Amino acid sequence: MPTIPPLVITDEERAELQRRVRAHTTPQRAAKRARIVLLAADGLPNRQIAPLVGMNEHTVAQWRRRYEAEGLAGLQDRKRSGRPLVYDHDQRLRIVATVTQEPPDPASHWSHSQLAKALADMGISASQIGRILADLDIKPHRVRSWITRPDDPGFWERAADICGLYLVPPTNALVLSVDEKTGIGARSRTRPTQPVAPGRPARQEHEYVRHGTAILLAALDVHGGGIFQATDLDRNTATNFMTSWTRWTPRSLPSWTSTWCWTTAPRTSPATPAGGLWPTPASTPTTPPPTPPG
Repeated sequence: MPTIPPLVITDEERAELQRRVRAHTTPQRAAKRARIVLLAADGLPNRQIAPLVGMNEHTVAQWRRRYEAEGLAGLQDRKRSGRPLVYDHDQRLRIVATVTQEPPDPASHWSHSQLAKALADMGISASQIGRILADLDIKPHRVRSWITRPDDPGFWERAADICGLYLVPPTNALVLSVDEKTGIGARSRTRPTQPVAPGRPARQEHEYVRHGTAILLAALDVHGGGIFQATDLDRNTATNFMTSWTRWTPRSLPSWTSTWCWTTAPRTSPATPAGGLWPTPASTPTTPPPTPPG
């Protein structure tokens, strides 16, 4: 039987092929092609090389011929035939530039159909725009929010005071955390809700009647777990806040010599910025809140 002569390769080519075979970052297809050439250079026939590299004999012969004709460049993937890109790089940039602008009022974000209308001169469809945006990993319908905290030099000092009240409260002092909820809509359905029945879900009237708004002011006893509330406020003012506070203290806290309050309601805190620490007017604390350890 006639035998194929061994491939002739230079020392530099052999070193490069061996490097591709040994490298962990080399793709499997590239490593197999390099191994085919090395085995062929050692004089092995195609029928023996095929089981060693996990390919059929025809494929081994193909890569052998390509290397013999083109060298190392013949082991690279060739451009495949197919439909050329309809929308080139500049047109894709135009899509990105449009989707990163403010959407037309009153839309909150760009939809694929709106983008197609805005780019009607390109003749692009909404589905094609969706595929291009998905390929670029651009999702105009998703929004992620963040909070910008004001650069307050006294923030950490107040934070240490609050932590001290929670961890090591002053002697004979009550620590209350106060917050407010304003503008609570008081509404009711125009007709009673019908209960669930066999084969029918509960039915609820869509229309409702407004009964104005309500204001809720509440305080939590940090260490005792008690809750104090005021729901009979007509307006959210500092005067109403202090009136409710003076009603709570004598009735519920007769044994305490001082009370400390932490509030996040800036409109109801008397002469206190947003988030403040202050004693109640009816008491004068003898010792300030300690700073927590560490």
